[in-house]
Amino acid sequence: MSKYYLNYLDELESEAIYILREVWAQFQNPVILFSGGKDSIVVTHLARKAFYPSKIPFPLMHVDTGHNFPETIKFRDDLINQLGVQLIVGSVQESIDKGRVAEEKGKNATRNALQITTLLDAIEDNRIDCAIGGGRRDEEKARAKERFFSHRDDFGQWDPKNQRPELWNILNGKHFEGEHFRAFPISNWTEMDVWNYILRENISIPSLYFAHEREVVWRSNSWIPVSEHLIMEDSETIEKKKIRFRTLGDITITGGLESDADSLEKIVAEVAAMKQTERGNRTDDKRSETAMEDRKRQGYF
Repeated sequence: MSKYYLNYLDELESEAIYILREVWAQFQNPVILFSGGKDSIVVTHLARKAFYPSKIPFPLMHVDTGHNFPETIKFRDDLINQLGVQLIVGSVQESIDKGRVAEEKGKNATRNALQITTLLDAIEDNRIDCAIGGGRRDEEKARAKERFFSHRDDFGQWDPKNQRPELWNILNGKHFEGEHFRAFPISNWTEMDVWNYILRENISIPSLYFAHEREVVWRSNSWIPVSEHLIMEDSETIEKKKIRFRTLGDITITGGLESDADSLEKIVAEVAAMKQTERGNRTDDKRSETAMEDRKRQGYF
């Protein structure tokens, strides 16, 4: 009798699809947290596979800071139209206008932390009991502590010491009224796994990931794109560089790297040789050693 073996991408895909189906089986009103970045795009692609030939059975939710790359928003809208699914948008600007949060001031101001309140409000307003994210354990030490099903209390906060054991493939999504979960189907994937999967599946991604010429300034050891939201100092000089982005966030905090990788094959080769983590060019993560964990404890993605 011949044996059937899955390669490692097939195994990761199978695991992620199992988790997505468990979310649909155990929760009443789940959503996919969609940022327009490669990880949330891969999660959406996996959800499409998990429920094919039906449409993805739950909405996509985007927390819009108002400081997004225009390319990201266009990609989001095009994908939503293609999939024919519902899009829920939480607006940080609306949270500011309502006095729910106060905008930071100064050169290094960011709306990143303000997303927490907007996200938690959107989860409560839409009665979301599970938000599916594209977080991976290899990204950052705080994300390495996450389980596939990550419990959040009735304040939306995360306690890494109070997570449920996940033995074999048993996932426990039971929760009290007001509590919710975050689910991470690609938690065991690495950045290389994601890029190899995108290459294999020929998944469309925003043009920002490919090398392109852009006006930038050198700040916090990375090239920050020039935009209407960037507050510049007199000592800073605008330069034109051929760059690409390894990870996407707000346009004010996402640093690019000089690159000639203008195809998926070149990106895979470039990432294979990288020694710095993909979030190394995110200025919001450089504020403190525990910046990510502090935000996650408050209800961040």
